[in-house]
Amino acid sequence: MQPDTAPPAPPDCPERRQQFQQLQKRLRDWWQSTDQRDQDCDVLVVPSLSLDQEELRKVKGVHYYEERLLFSLIRLHNPQTRLIYITSQPIHPNTIDYYLQLLPGVPISHARERLLLFCTYDTSDQALTQKILDRPRLVSRIRQSLRQNQAYMTCFNSTTLERELAVQLGIPLLGVDPDLLDWGTKSGSRQIFAEVDLPFPDGSRLVKTVDELAEAAADLWERQPQLQRIVVKLNEGFSGGGNALLDLRGLAEAAPGAKSGATERSLRVAALRQQFERMSFQSDSETWANFSQRIPELGAIVEAFVEGENKRSPSVQGQITPTGEVEILSTHDQILGGPDGQVFLGCRFPADDAYRLQVQEYGLRVGRSLAAKGALERFGLDFIAVPQADGDWDLQAIEINLRKGGTTHPFMTLKLLTQGQYDLSTGLFYNYQSQPKYYVATDNLHNDTYQGLLPSDLMDIIARHDLHFNSTTETGTVFHLIGCLSEFGKLGLTSIGNSPQEAEAIYNRVIQVLDLETAPDSRYLNVAVPTFRHNWHS
Repeated sequence: MQPDTAPPAPPDCPERRQQFQQLQKRLRDWWQSTDQRDQDCDVLVVPSLSLDQEELRKVKGVHYYEERLLFSLIRLHNPQTRLIYITSQPIHPNTIDYYLQLLPGVPISHARERLLLFCTYDTSDQALTQKILDRPRLVSRIRQSLRQNQAYMTCFNSTTLERELAVQLGIPLLGVDPDLLDWGTKSGSRQIFAEVDLPFPDGSRLVKTVDELAEAAADLWERQPQLQRIVVKLNEGFSGGGNALLDLRGLAEAAPGAKSGATERSLRVAALRQQFERMSFQSDSETWANFSQRIPELGAIVEAFVEGENKRSPSVQGQITPTGEVEILSTHDQILGGPDGQVFLGCRFPADDAYRLQVQEYGLRVGRSLAAKGALERFGLDFIAVPQADGDWDLQAIEINLRKGGTTHPFMTLKLLTQGQYDLSTGLFYNYQSQPKYYVATDNLHNDTYQGLLPSDLMDIIARHDLHFNSTTETGTVFHLIGCLSEFGKLGLTSIGNSPQEAEAIYNRVIQVLDLETAPDSRYLNVAVPTFRHNWHS
């Protein structure tokens, strides 16, 4: 074992890759030998958003998104599981208590003894995993806390940083090998869609310059002269960030017509390049100057914008086990917002029964292709669905995500709380009593009037209005992103019901109560403070 002061080998060197593959083999062998993955094991949760930091800065309260994987604490319902959770900044004790009290049939004190929290005390704009690697003494303490042959690491997304941390800790990573991440980019997704014969919008290959981007846009427009809009996408955008909308309707003089000579082509390319500066972005702070600077670094594609009234955005989530099996976990109808309706705000489970079985089938095709390439763990597949005159839906695949996403924690919260199962034949989730369950979830419940609410204030509101999850009926709301509330007025929640209507009603009631409680004239603003008798000891 290297001393803490020795510089580690470069993350991408052959030696590190070989060490990582040996650790992954241990994961596969262990997976084959046990039916209960969390039986007597240590789960290390590293909720790092190891994504493009410039894009992340556009997300309000992004530092607190490390709390999204706190649903993992529900794994402590298994009395032999130990869980180690690492964050950039401390998590409020009330938030930890909130999750522990959700555990069915396990004393909070017993679960707390099996939970170990580490913190880097660093809120800088760096990925959490990088902060951990920059602190060799912290890495050593984490390593010493783990039972090496009974531990694995899980994360939000895996990059060379997570691979390096796994190697330094000597435990396998339940996540995709970073060498395969190209399959989760915009251009890699399109390649897989073509391979497995999925419908997807016409578009371009990956380009690395603005000139190439203008040429690609011209090619697409010439293939489809009827196009009204084109989506320009950075190759590694997420949650709708990194997308821009290019409107062609103001460029009538450059539109493809009967003539297609070199002069007309050059005029068209020039007009499109000029139009880039007038594109609409999903973030108010984004500009073409900034966006164009990212193209040489990340690459970009152009894609036909899917037009249509009453469009929806279904998605399917799956996982590839260490033994190569592909499992469908869930389907959702995503709730999108932003200027052009491309920003992920939340989701409804399950997706509409008009297309969810078809979405599942497409998910299986993609999952098998990814498994054949060696991918592991979570993957998601997003679509645009447009209603047709005959009552059917046109489904167009949009992108693959090789990571956990905004739909991961709501579904895993439901699964871990109810100990139920997803049924592939119906696309529904049934609890232990064979009752189908539904939910509405969001990461983006935001209101400026919520700012200043402490975690203890939220707990008071939950108790006062009976908003908590009821383990008997298995209905109610589970909250997340609690740390984000006071500073940003932003909160996440998953409202679970026994019907879609009940889930929606529970969700709407939470919003109604929070708005009432934070109204300037709220009668609840003067909260009585209990007094305590203290016994002081020298």
